[in-house]
Amino acid sequence: MLSILGFLTIIVFTILVMLRKMQAFTAIIFVPIVFAVIGGFGSQIGEFAAEGILLVSDTAVLLLFAILYFGIMMESGLFDPVSNAILKIAKGDPVKICMGAAILAILVALDGDGTTTYMIVCSAMLPVFRKLGINPLILATLAIMALGIVAGSTPWGGSATRAISVLGLDASEYFLPMLPIMAGGIIWTLITAFILGRMERKRLGLTNEQLRQEVKTQEETASTAQNAVQARKWVIYFNLFLTLALMALLIADIIELYILFIIGFAIALVVNYPNLQKQREVMKEHAANAIPVVSLVLAAGIFTGILQGTHMVDSMAEDIVSVLPDNFGSFYTVFIALIGLPLSWLMSNDAYFFGALPVLAEAGNVYGVAPIEVARASVIGQTIHLIGPTSAPLWVLIELVRTDLGKLQKFSIIWIILSALVMILFGLLFGGISIG
Repeated sequence: MLSILGFLTIIVFTILVMLRKMQAFTAIIFVPIVFAVIGGFGSQIGEFAAEGILLVSDTAVLLLFAILYFGIMMESGLFDPVSNAILKIAKGDPVKICMGAAILAILVALDGDGTTTYMIVCSAMLPVFRKLGINPLILATLAIMALGIVAGSTPWGGSATRAISVLGLDASEYFLPMLPIMAGGIIWTLITAFILGRMERKRLGLTNEQLRQEVKTQEETASTAQNAVQARKWVIYFNLFLTLALMALLIADIIELYILFIIGFAIALVVNYPNLQKQREVMKEHAANAIPVVSLVLAAGIFTGILQGTHMVDSMAEDIVSVLPDNFGSFYTVFIALIGLPLSWLMSNDAYFFGALPVLAEAGNVYGVAPIEVARASVIGQTIHLIGPTSAPLWVLIELVRTDLGKLQKFSIIWIILSALVMILFGLLFGGISIG
């Protein structure tokens, strides 16, 4: 009975979200409550929900202040010097331009927001791509890969945030072993940029005169952008130092992530905006981006608390494990990473992480696989979600590069699948996920 109620909870939630009959925020609260009442747990719903919210409270705070922090960094022009340097170094060479675009996308993806990443990368690089006649689908593919690998894997990015919150995990414990996996994905993104750039260089057959003309255009563009930020150059250097310090402390694991970003945001706010009125305006502006996501994480805590408190998750896991081969457990994390490719492409992030992942994690417990390894494995294939129909930022990217969904999917899917395989390999090599 509990197993049936659990599966119905996930199925109904998934259908409502994917068909856009309800927002994820409302569906993730109402659906488990309804089925908990049907199962006779009505009097305990408050207790279960409170326990679930406690599980995700640290993640919610982390996400709030990480979004606020990186919002200030983007607004201050932290990555403008990087963009300008790319334009100067590239000198009209498609290989260098593609490599530079990949590096810029990787850095900007730290923000965790897909729309922001696509807009910044395309604003900086798309005019250069079009001037030289380089296929803009290359830029779109590199931006998607960077976003999925970097933003999807960090505790303040969409995919990992959902995995951490729904399983009640510690963000630091999740993230440090994830770094080599991210490194593998980043290396593959750069390799992809090099390969695609070489292909474009050969296809275009650019003459030396064309390259010289493009160098002149790029230098003029970079000079104009540099003049715009010259007056606040010291602020950019300070923000760079602050961001590097935060990353160093994060890796050293000497303080909780959410504490780091609370302090980092406070410092960034005071330094970048000494005026009190401006500080209030900036907080209000960036809070508009953070609050919906934080609200969703807290709602996910209710969902998780009810499924765990009623033991629906336990019953579903037992049923799943009963139909799997006995020796399957040794490869369970690899299975999660691979099954995540089609599931995340078809399902929204909310449906996949809030609906399917808790069941997969509980099934992993039976095989002795820790939920934290299941969480890491679940985000490895998330780049493919970004070319699926349920990815909202994708439609912004399609409009920016003036293409259609079919063309973009056909061009990018092989590179994205290969990136997932590379990340699985790095995870196995460095212990982020394991076999046996």
